[in-house]
Amino acid sequence: MTAASPASSSNHPNFCQGIQYFGSDWPQWQDYGQAAVIDDRTGAIAHGQDPAAAYQALLYADALRYLTLQVTASKASGHPGGFASQAEAYAAFVFLGHKNIITEVGHHAPGFYSAMFLDRSLEAMDIHTVQDLRDRFREKHGLLGHLSGYIPGILAPAGPLGQGQHFAMAAAWLHRQTLFPFTLGDGGLGEPYVMSSMGHFHTAFPSVTNFLPILVWNGFSQEHHSMVSLQSNDQMIAYWQGNGFKNVVLIDAKDFEDGDQPGAYVDSTLFSFEGRMKFMTAVLMGAQKAAKAALGGELTVFIIKQLKGAGVHAKGAKSHNLYGYHTLDNADIVTALEKRALSVAAWQLVRTNCERAGGGPAAKVAVTESVLDLPDLGELPLEAYSVGGDAKVSTTAMGQLVAYVGQKDRRYLVTNADGNEASGIGNINQALKIIHPTPDPLYNQEPTGQVYEPLSEDACAGLAAGLCLMGSRTLWCSYESFAINGLPIWQTVTQAMAELRRPTPSTVTLYTAGALEQGRNGWTHQRPEIEAYFGAMMRNGNIFPLFPADANSVQVCYQWALSTQNKGIAIIASKSPLPIRTTFAQTEEALVKGGVILYESEGSGPLVVLAALGDMILLPVFAAAKSLEAEGVRVRIVSVISPRRLYRPSDVAWSTCSEPDGGFADDATFEALFGGNALLGITGGPGAMLEPLMLRSPLNRDLMTWQRGETTASASELMAFNGITPEAIQTRAIALLGMDSE
Repeated sequence: MTAASPASSSNHPNFCQGIQYFGSDWPQWQDYGQAAVIDDRTGAIAHGQDPAAAYQALLYADALRYLTLQVTASKASGHPGGFASQAEAYAAFVFLGHKNIITEVGHHAPGFYSAMFLDRSLEAMDIHTVQDLRDRFREKHGLLGHLSGYIPGILAPAGPLGQGQHFAMAAAWLHRQTLFPFTLGDGGLGEPYVMSSMGHFHTAFPSVTNFLPILVWNGFSQEHHSMVSLQSNDQMIAYWQGNGFKNVVLIDAKDFEDGDQPGAYVDSTLFSFEGRMKFMTAVLMGAQKAAKAALGGELTVFIIKQLKGAGVHAKGAKSHNLYGYHTLDNADIVTALEKRALSVAAWQLVRTNCERAGGGPAAKVAVTESVLDLPDLGELPLEAYSVGGDAKVSTTAMGQLVAYVGQKDRRYLVTNADGNEASGIGNINQALKIIHPTPDPLYNQEPTGQVYEPLSEDACAGLAAGLCLMGSRTLWCSYESFAINGLPIWQTVTQAMAELRRPTPSTVTLYTAGALEQGRNGWTHQRPEIEAYFGAMMRNGNIFPLFPADANSVQVCYQWALSTQNKGIAIIASKSPLPIRTTFAQTEEALVKGGVILYESEGSGPLVVLAALGDMILLPVFAAAKSLEAEGVRVRIVSVISPRRLYRPSDVAWSTCSEPDGGFADDATFEALFGGNALLGITGGPGAMLEPLMLRSPLNRDLMTWQRGETTASASELMAFNGITPEAIQTRAIALLGMDSE
């Protein structure tokens, strides 16, 4: 291959504007470069053994490397090395017609953006030229540093490692005839949930094998060797087979090395041209074999073993990211770009193939580029319980509705790691059945059930949230104390939903077994601090933690959640029988205004507002009200059901959400709820959830909140340990009013 030359402004297609260097035609250009090999009718090559296919796929791989490096160097920022080591694999799957490619590696973002540019997906963002690509990379309203659903053609976000398989499995479950390859780094392979989540999914859905891990085995993680860098090929194959993968297709660049590169990991771009062609042919054929097996019902993994940084400015972990000195004038960057430079004709050929592959740009053909049709649920069968009547279990009341939804929508899945029966929602299992290979009516188990129960909150949250992102309805149920293990993937999805370019069902969660119910279990089961996590997330604009007051309220909260789009909705409810205090209409009002008045004293004494968050916490609050009234104090009890509504609009980034919800309690509404002479917020969780009250109220105000857990015999004893008793509420209220307590 001949040396590259600086780009000129003439004789090249418009999209090439901004390319720094052009090269000469490759050897055998006349034989293999005259016509695009991807059929414009099928969107794929005819077969992997075609030398013209290998030749043009190799051109595509180098085009991806070139753009990845030039785009990142244009900002002296970003991550080129990881994607570069698997460019041949990405090229192979695209040439085979697969455009629904996902990654768990956020650092592969510049490579994916380069692919979306070449197939014209990014034109939906007004990115038409390489110069546009450079200008918009890692800029606001542009191509953010890690992948997101904001980018046309990108199916799912990528940032934290260990998440990509959730999106691939969710998509595969919804679209059984489509292949969903996803790239997985050998650094990310060390995350604890990757293999276990795929293992449980395969046990639950053995026929759904159309998700295909592509292990990028390049020997290095972010800043050092990967932990599997010393494994032999046989050991790696055995590892995947031991985790249930029937087919392990491993293509090792070392097998095609025809120079003198030392070590187990080599750079195929340093091979002779003949060696590179052999390697590319092997990758194409291996990808074809893996795709056929995965689509044919066999759990399969494709592994490409090639040195990290192959074909870019550095090798190994040193190629992972660019530093401030890695500008387009840096000698290492210049040398690498000149080596990867393609001719003008080659760039046009690459673009033609990318346009044809898979039937068109990913922004038009990917499954996430259209709204998934959902069954009509009709009118939910809400059951109204009499206010003041028998105590009811909120979770059980919601479970009845969940069962109805699942029977109306057979794609609806419920996920739970700790067992639905333990949360008072065994009625869900009875109606929808636990997905299990062992049928057993005693335990409500059936292979075709709709309740997914891996013993991993990450796997529960991942599949449930992933399905919502892909367009389906789900419910993730968790003990409040353990849900933190699943929240990273849930947060990833809700953030993606905030900027998604299409409407999709909100991801709904139910958190049960709150701290106040877990006295006998002790502090290991008393972790309401998770609510502080949601308290911070409320400011995102699309996060709605809901605290229904009772079994009537929870039904209305769930009904509302089902009607929403692109939100993250966390319903926190008790599994203990509690008094019925609200009507349906009151909760409907609270979902708009933020809260509802449950009780207000008559008379003319000083007024203290007791703002309660939660259901069980209302027990000491109502008891305190009686004592306060005996002291001549008027009491208003407000149940805070949707605290996000109580913020001021300027406190929340709601207007930046793709499906914006700008509903907030105005000043008059806030005053009607919380106006008085003193305000006391009371919660069995952290005070962060009641931040809006502290921000907006001008009254003397204070909070009574959770402190920490302890082993106790009852909820009241645990509340007392945390300083929340009727007597303590009374004392604090009187102090706020400036009254002397006798």
